[in-house]
Formats: sequence, C-alpha cells, structure tokens
Amino acid sequence: MSSAAHAYHPELLAPYLALPQGEKVQAEYVWIDGDGGLRSKTTTVTKKVTDIGTLRIWDFDGSSTNQAPGGDSDVYLRPCAIFKDPFRGGDNILVLAACYNNDGTPNRTNYRHHAAKVMELAKDVVPWFGIEQEYTLFDMDGTPYGWPKGGFPGPQGPYYCGAGAGKVFARDLIEAHYRACLYAGVNISGINAEVMPSQWEFQVGPCEGISMGDHLWMARYLLVRIAEQWGVKVSFHPKPLQGDWNGAGCHTNYSTKAMREPGGMKHIEEAIAKLAKRHNEHIAVYGEDNDLRLTGRHETGHIGTFTSGVANRGASIRIPRHVGAQGYGYLEDRRPASNIDPYRVTGIIIETTCLDK
Repeated sequence: MSSAAHAYHPELLAPYLALPQGEKVQAEYVWIDGDGGLRSKTTTVTKKVTDIGTLRIWDFDGSSTNQAPGGDSDVYLRPCAIFKDPFRGGDNILVLAACYNNDGTPNRTNYRHHAAKVMELAKDVVPWFGIEQEYTLFDMDGTPYGWPKGGFPGPQGPYYCGAGAGKVFARDLIEAHYRACLYAGVNISGINAEVMPSQWEFQVGPCEGISMGDHLWMARYLLVRIAEQWGVKVSFHPKPLQGDWNGAGCHTNYSTKAMREPGGMKHIEEAIAKLAKRHNEHIAVYGEDNDLRLTGRHETGHIGTFTSGVANRGASIRIPRHVGAQGYGYLEDRRPASNIDPYRVTGIIIETTCLDK
C-alpha cells in the first residue's frame, strides 16, 4: 500500500462479502463522465439478471459529473452491456451504461450512440478491432510508482516485457486486473510491461463492432477500481512524463472480413489510402495532448504526417510483418493516444474505410 490513509482492508471486508444475499443482486452501473473519467453507483435488483432488457433506466446528478447544468441536472443511464462483478462475486453484475439527456437525446459525452449507428451500417463487412491500452502507474504523491523518490530509474531498455526486481513494478496489481477481466467476461487477450518503468499495457480483442468500446471501457474501470485497492493512481495521459521516456498509446488493430481472407492485402491497402486522406480528421478524435506523444520519436510517427509501412513502428499505420508475408490479415493504426474514447476511434475508422465512398 502507498499509505495508510489509502489502505484497503480486505480482511475486514471479507466476512461481509461472504454473507448470503438471498435472491437479490447488486448491479453496479458504470458510465463515462464529462471529463472522460469513469463513475459508478449500485442498485439492488430483485433476482439474477439474465436479460439486459429487464434492467431499469436509472438516473444521476449530471451537474456533479460535468454532464449537465444544475438547473436541469438529471442524466439517464441506459444499460448497454453486462459483465460479471469480480469485486462482489456471485450473481452480482457490472452494467456498462450510456448517458442520455431527459429529452431522450444522447448526452454530449455519449459517443457510443453514434458509433452504434455506424457499426450497424457496416455490419455486413464484419469489422473486428483489437486495442492495445497503455497506461502509467503513479503513487499517491504523484510520483511514478516504484521510482526512486526525488530521482529517476535507469534509462529505458530493461523494462519492456521485463522480469526481475528493479525492472518491473506492481506486477501483483497487473495480474489482479488480468484475472478480474477474465472473470468479468472482458475479452482481454494479453498484458505486458512497457518500455518506460511503471508503464504497462493490456490488450482487448478481437471484438466485433460496438463491443470493442464496451469491453475496453469496462477493462479500464476494472483497472482503476483495482488500483484503488492498492492505493495506486492510473494515468491514461499520452505523455505523463517529459524527457526521454516513451509516451502511452492505444494502438488500434482493425480488419474487415475481406481483409482477413486470402487476397485481403488489396483491401488493407485500399483502407490505408482512405485513412491517409482523412489524417487530420482522425487526429482530431485520437486523444487529448497527442501532439506531446506523436513527435516522430519513441516509436511514433509525427502528428503532422501520414505514413504507412510493413513492420514499421514509426509509421502512422503499420502492416505487421506476417500480414505482409501472407497477403491478408489486419492493419494497426498507431496514432490513437492512451486517453481515447474507443467509440470515437472505432467509429471514425469505419466511417472512413467503409462508409466514405
């Protein structure tokens, strides 16, 4: 634990979590707030939930989350996806919810609404996504977790996929998050320590269509909840530390059914050509402060230039080596920052490559 003030006491909580709760279920509604953060609150449901349609539309005070003015503050939560609750266990659930205003229009923070329409229009191409979420861990005093107080660790080099004391920090937290995602039903596909010490990555996917955003947001929620128990803060900022340290991204892997089949390279190249034409429009929704990360250094392309290439980690779009060799598969968009809203990113990728004729 970072400090006693933020200590979690599992031994005190355990006997209460072990108490029977009858047929009633706790449903934790999770939503995205007005600043791109995550909020949640709990309601009691009378019995085990097997159909998302049985869950009620709930509401909250949007003036306290930067989502509505004080004079008209009710914002409504419409359930979108259900996950098992790894914190409470049993039949208890986590409910990812989208935010709507009292007139039925999507709240300004609700990018899922538009993305869902886009995915429906493109459902016949069967779009798959996989997102590589990078993030950085900080102590409660604002210093990178595990770094020497008032100093710096050694230069980058031994930390990426590292093993051993002094090379890897907070592996227990990361393992807890991985297992929680598996239990919850998040389609997590892997983890690894990143280039900068105390920077990690988890991968989610492949997910079809709108489910990519759902699963990534829930994976983020699980991460910040677990880090809360450790007394550790999670930063999704794309350049949390200035200097010769790698930034944090959300590389987005993408394919359609045609790309995944023999001869798919033609379709991959066509998609890249379309992406090149709308580079600036994509950058506009690829995360805040992304200019601090996309400098052309530290395995990034420059924010002002669109490039692509096979196995080139300094390009905007990378075609993996094995995809280039076999002639079909997927592409990797390396431009998105770690703080993206995945609904915006996956939505614009589909608009550009599938709906922009």
